Amino acid sequence: MFESDTDSWLLWLVVIFAISSLVLLNLPTQYGGIIGKDRSANRVQILVLGDIGRSPRMQYHAMSIAKHGAQVDLIGYRESDIHPDILANPNTIKVHPLNPAPAYFQTKDKRLFLVYGPLKVLFQIWTLWLALGYRTKASRWMLVQNPPSIPTLAIAYVICFLRHTRLVIDWHNFGYSILALRLGSAHPLVQISRLYEQIYARFAQAHFCVTDAMARVLERDFGITRKIWPLHDRPASHLQVLTEAQRSSFLDTLPNLLSSDQHLRLQDYQRLVSEIKMGKSRLLVSSTSWTPDEDFSVLLEALINYSDLAITTHPHLPEVLVVVTGKGPQKDAFIARIKDLRAEEKLEMVSIETAFLSTSDYAKLLGSADLGVSLHTSSSGVDLPMKVVDMFGAGLPVVGWGDFEAWPELVHEGINGQSFSDAKGLQEALMLLFGGDGELLGRLKQGAVEEGKMRWDKEWDRVARKLFFPN
Repeated sequence: MFESDTDSWLLWLVVIFAISSLVLLNLPTQYGGIIGKDRSANRVQILVLGDIGRSPRMQYHAMSIAKHGAQVDLIGYRESDIHPDILANPNTIKVHPLNPAPAYFQTKDKRLFLVYGPLKVLFQIWTLWLALGYRTKASRWMLVQNPPSIPTLAIAYVICFLRHTRLVIDWHNFGYSILALRLGSAHPLVQISRLYEQIYARFAQAHFCVTDAMARVLERDFGITRKIWPLHDRPASHLQVLTEAQRSSFLDTLPNLLSSDQHLRLQDYQRLVSEIKMGKSRLLVSSTSWTPDEDFSVLLEALINYSDLAITTHPHLPEVLVVVTGKGPQKDAFIARIKDLRAEEKLEMVSIETAFLSTSDYAKLLGSADLGVSLHTSSSGVDLPMKVVDMFGAGLPVVGWGDFEAWPELVHEGINGQSFSDAKGLQEALMLLFGGDGELLGRLKQGAVEEGKMRWDKEWDRVARKLFFPN
């Protein structure tokens, strides 16, 4: 009996030793580069737990880092077009697509979300572990976009610990504040998410964030003592002010770029485009990911009232073509609502179309428009919409939801844009800018052009270069 027990224990010890050895031998390799004059040793992983194509800031990071000679591994979902400059440099920036979670993990039902949410997280943990630890080489730095924070920050920290990599978080917003839009701020999962975010934030070697207001929150509420650099979003070089000839040429092609839900006949588009060129009608543009932090009912209500006034008491108001770009979960509901409003004849002076454009065509659309609209309400109050930065890069003035703390860091009232806090405020802004002699709109455009002269490369070199390339 004693010998049998001893043999069993020895067998278990051998099994445990074999498993432990297998695990240790298969741990991710560690970074061993020596940073000197050879900057190619300064490898950087950039992680986006989202669509790379709809994460312009992280793409700009990749291009800036590669421009200074380092190797970049860009990791994320590949669901839409990636910036052409990234694809043109496969030897310095390598894109590593993540496998998307199964479609059935997506649900709007709060009860099912509590079941499917954890399953989706487990799937993401596995795909991140493989991508960060095995599919890419060990790096000196890992730059992580936040949010989403779960499971990104935890997996990134473990990989960085195992591979001797330095973790840097780029804060675009807070994950817990976005979760609160779905579950409510008092929900236990929101509170757990906030605590999780605060804990893992302290493991990072450095932090970037999009506003000064966010830096204050990270320092005050998250207790971060390591360096926090506000790195303001700036437009990239492909966003430019168009000449009149370039604008006219693009407007001629616009009807072909709109989605299949367009309702105007080709001759109606041609008439409307001609009037836009002459300033008799206006082109209004907005872009969105169709998520809960952008309430497009505000835009629809403002346009309904605008149209009603344009055919009754304010006949001097011009006809407006509205183009909303992007894709996301709430787009179908928006399109259905537009169709209902058309049937009810509530948009007689307004045509609303959707589009999902390439990087180049999107830049041309912004450069061809008369006014941009931002409906980003900020779940945290301290982030800012990248779309407004893009609009300024194309010399496009902006009206936007400005009822949050960080808004004045980007838009200067009456100089490059105007703010509103409800549908009536947006309607009044449209009437003021489109119904006058064009002087105010022209002044805001000039302010947008001046704001757009501050470019990403210069801002990145001023702030981020000293972290990744101290010498």
